[in-house]
Amino acid sequence: MPVMIVYLGYMEDPNALNIYTDGSSVPNPRQGGIGMVFVFPECLGKEPKLICPYGYKKATNNQMELLACKVALEESLKMERKWQQIVIYTDSMYVIDGYLRAFTWMKNQWTKFGGAPVANINEWKALLRTVRKVGVRVNFSKVKGHADNEYNNIADKLARQSSKKATLSPLYNINLRRKLSSKKTEEGSVKMSGQRLKIRIITSTPQPNKPTRYRYEVLSKKSPFFCFVDILYSTQVMRVGHEFSVRLNSDQRFPQVIKIYKDHTKEKQTIGSSQINIAPP
Repeated sequence: MPVMIVYLGYMEDPNALNIYTDGSSVPNPRQGGIGMVFVFPECLGKEPKLICPYGYKKATNNQMELLACKVALEESLKMERKWQQIVIYTDSMYVIDGYLRAFTWMKNQWTKFGGAPVANINEWKALLRTVRKVGVRVNFSKVKGHADNEYNNIADKLARQSSKKATLSPLYNINLRRKLSSKKTEEGSVKMSGQRLKIRIITSTPQPNKPTRYRYEVLSKKSPFFCFVDILYSTQVMRVGHEFSVRLNSDQRFPQVIKIYKDHTKEKQTIGSSQINIAPP
């Protein structure tokens, strides 16, 4: 079925099932949740249906935004009425922008222009499968988050409640540590120029048949990117929470580690263990 992205503001389509979705992720510890509000056509005289399922451990906000859309469509399949179309309202530009590119990514083996792997491949695949399964036109509409839209605000509240009861296992085998930097993660903020940097690994996310995706912070004090938090990829294993001296590539579209010089954390641990019981018997 054809799928459109439309920008309808706050007006619900009277001939469609209208669903407001939201995803949430809270730190310390990292937990994610989803919330959905089903708004039925006025002719049915039905009150909105609220859904607040259990959340997921170690989940990111983007993963939850995608999951909320997928779960909402699955819920629509359980309803007795067969809708002519479904409109999903989301305040996530990640979902809106990504969905425009998702079919191209799929044709390109889930790689972006330039070769970098698409993040959250499994979630994107699951969403596309569910859209096809629904069998009717599915439109995505952008709404402004945390504004004056009643149903969007309710979905946001439900997502935050869901994240607080995160009892489900992580979507991925994600390893993570708390970042030391006060800066937010900004993908592409560290310019790739083949430079050598000292970095600390915050998160590692294995991806099927792709280089591992790492979130890192820059520790090199002389670098203009000191304390920046960004994303890069590597086929070489780097342990979360460890500090590494590395050489980066020069491709901004596909940032990678091309050489690891030293694992400073492992070196410190080795030195520390060698100083134990050094006194003569």
